[in-house]
Amino acid sequence: MLRRLTLATLLFAALGAAHAQLPAPVAQVLAQQGLPEDALGVLVLKGESVVLAHQADRAMQPASTMKLVTTMVSLERLGPAFRGRTELRTTGTVDKDVLRGNLILKGGADADLSGEGLENMLRALHYQGIRRIEGDLVLDRSLWQPARLDVGVAPFDESPEAYYNVIPDALLVNKNMLQIDMRSTTKRLKLEMQPALDRVSIGSDMTLVEADCSKWEDGWKLPEAVREKNGRIKVLLHGTFPKDCARTYSINVLDRDDYIDRLFRQKWKELGGKFSGKVVAGTAPPESTLLAEHTSRMLPELVRDTNKPSDNLLARTLFLSLGSLQPDPAAGSFALPANGETTFARADAAVREWMRGQRIDDTGFVIENGSGLSRTERITPQQMAYLLQAGLRSNWAPEFQASMPIAGIDGTLRRRLQGTAAAGRARLKTGTLRNVVALAGYVPDANGVQNVFVAMVNSEQAGNGRGRAVLDALVDWVARSGAMQQPAVAPVQAAPVAP
Repeated sequence: MLRRLTLATLLFAALGAAHAQLPAPVAQVLAQQGLPEDALGVLVLKGESVVLAHQADRAMQPASTMKLVTTMVSLERLGPAFRGRTELRTTGTVDKDVLRGNLILKGGADADLSGEGLENMLRALHYQGIRRIEGDLVLDRSLWQPARLDVGVAPFDESPEAYYNVIPDALLVNKNMLQIDMRSTTKRLKLEMQPALDRVSIGSDMTLVEADCSKWEDGWKLPEAVREKNGRIKVLLHGTFPKDCARTYSINVLDRDDYIDRLFRQKWKELGGKFSGKVVAGTAPPESTLLAEHTSRMLPELVRDTNKPSDNLLARTLFLSLGSLQPDPAAGSFALPANGETTFARADAAVREWMRGQRIDDTGFVIENGSGLSRTERITPQQMAYLLQAGLRSNWAPEFQASMPIAGIDGTLRRRLQGTAAAGRARLKTGTLRNVVALAGYVPDANGVQNVFVAMVNSEQAGNGRGRAVLDALVDWVARSGAMQQPAVAPVQAAPVAP
């Protein structure tokens, strides 16, 4: 107990000793953008020394920088060989070319399951001689509890159909998205939809208008899926669309059971198969037989595709996998035994257990879905900085760092920090919400010495580039430091675990 108090005392002394004021270039931009200093939280560490600290112990909204927490803990707990897995199973028997019994599609948090992946699994049935299925298709989402996290949830914002708002489940095909191709002349709008789904069509009551094609979304209104009396489903687009314009957009409007139902029937029919059963929810019995499977890419690739483009769905899938799956070197993953807890509760506990194992105090830390697309998630700059320090010590440090956008080159930073001292050198995860702008990662100084960098702006005035300008100035200041001046530093110990 005495040791923990001593470490805490040293920490707060160090934070207070390092740069009582913000660097002049940063303070100037902050004033120019009309943002108060108390909207900003910062911690920059060089090794075990504090370069800059400002409200570092304040719990703040991190936006998508929270993905660093999810991906770091995923690499540490699940390991780089981890894969999600989808299985086709049955309790029935194959008699000549007939499967007599139910076909079970079992979800295993497979982030890469596409229509092509499903088709390949069905093709494996075809190769086994199965041409007709006399039973139902059972959709098994039981890996996560509750199985349908999307049911009854209010939309995050005014665009529930957008990809970034898709809520995952353990069995998600094509991310439940429909790709819509829209092409207009002066008089007519032509629509195409991919993938093709059994008895699903697309239509529109959109009005063609004289407008800039690049601003076509200004006239977009929420689309809908209408179930007709004959069992068909029609996807309807609403709003206006510019004349002489061509655009492609992906939407999430179908119920996911309908989506898999219609995709399965379409693919099986194209393979020459016959199926007259129902599509129902259920679970695969332990004695069921494996017929075919699909696995996702390995975890480092998923981590890269989570952080570089800031993919919310991938982040949420990895977060829930922390509460449902463990690595299996032979098969990719296996389910944790159920104990009545929700998958979220178990994922939350897994993240906190890892943090405490790294001696990171989780007081004030709030994780809702692991993606940062949340109004409730909170983390202090100090907690995030210590996580990034742990990332440097990790066996999987190369994979973790390689997942972050490179300033001015790729990912969500490809158009930022160009022409600054950080361009091509800093690796930073971005975060943006209506009232949040954040950056976290690694910034080498002018001597090439690595700095752990965390900065967040929480303010209703953070938008329209104001918060971004402040953080970009701060990154540039860190990247230029070292050669021209030696910033005041103070030793700092690792964060103590709360008693």
